[in-house]
Amino acid sequence: MSRINELRFIARIAHMYYMEGKRQSAIAAQLHLSQATVSRMLKRAHDENIVRISLASPEGTYAEAEAALRRQYGLTEAIVVDCAEDRQGAIMSRIGEAAAHFLETTIQPGEVIGVSSWSQTILKMIDNIHPMKQGKARSVVQLLGGLGNPSVQKHATQLTTRLAQLTGGEPLILSAPGVAASREAKIVLLGDSYVRSTIEQFRNISLAVVGIGAIEPSQMLADSGNVFSETELAQVTAGGAVSEISLRFFDAEGRDVKTPLDERVIGMTTEELRAVPRVIALAGGQSKTAAIDAALKSGALDILITDRFTAARLVGLPAETQGAVAGL
Repeated sequence: MSRINELRFIARIAHMYYMEGKRQSAIAAQLHLSQATVSRMLKRAHDENIVRISLASPEGTYAEAEAALRRQYGLTEAIVVDCAEDRQGAIMSRIGEAAAHFLETTIQPGEVIGVSSWSQTILKMIDNIHPMKQGKARSVVQLLGGLGNPSVQKHATQLTTRLAQLTGGEPLILSAPGVAASREAKIVLLGDSYVRSTIEQFRNISLAVVGIGAIEPSQMLADSGNVFSETELAQVTAGGAVSEISLRFFDAEGRDVKTPLDERVIGMTTEELRAVPRVIALAGGQSKTAAIDAALKSGALDILITDRFTAARLVGLPAETQGAVAGL
């Protein structure tokens, strides 16, 4: 009978703490125990299965899919957004909203933010960020050259500048084309002191926000002129590439696909991206699923924000899966 008496006592302490909302110190005083004993009894309540905790996911959230993404790709965080339809425009908007909230919530004082400047989804994120009353970022660094078609170039410059304004940081514009005409032209462009000073800040970036692309460039990037020719892209595809981040390519297993084209890109390398402490990728949509899978395998990403349809394809779960995480 001694064990049942012990369990009864543990259950009483657990009831006082969890159901009556009493502090451990108040329980200790009422029962004439030490606070250390109360803490130990509460742990025993878990061990003896007297206390069980379950988390019910709010409607419109996808905890099971997020957990599966973290396990499958070794991510520190995954955010799966609700979306009424598997359509690119709607997906970008919802991912942008979630990314804005996540950035506002987790940005650290003195953060040096790197941003991929030719992403429509990142533009959606910036549209949803609220101005921060106290400046938190030190600077916002453009990760890929922003010069190109003047009618589109303003998007890249405004994206970097606006994010800097919202976060209180200094904008560092990479005033060079994303793709130089030749290796020799790139060397000349890197001789510019402003270009060089921005690139030197890559090593100080603590948080990077990037998009993920398939080999076929996005409309925004294509319109900018910062792209390779169809013949050059065919060579990249022949080398096994299925995915790109800021014009750095990966094969289906996430391995870097190195070609002479790398020598013409003015922007952050994959090696530099992997060295960034926290990298957030914003991407979704059926046409990008294989590209996202490859990029996640590359080891360059820490956090993924995507839609429920893409998450389901990546981890093999129904798109409607929400569910609870029980038994914690």
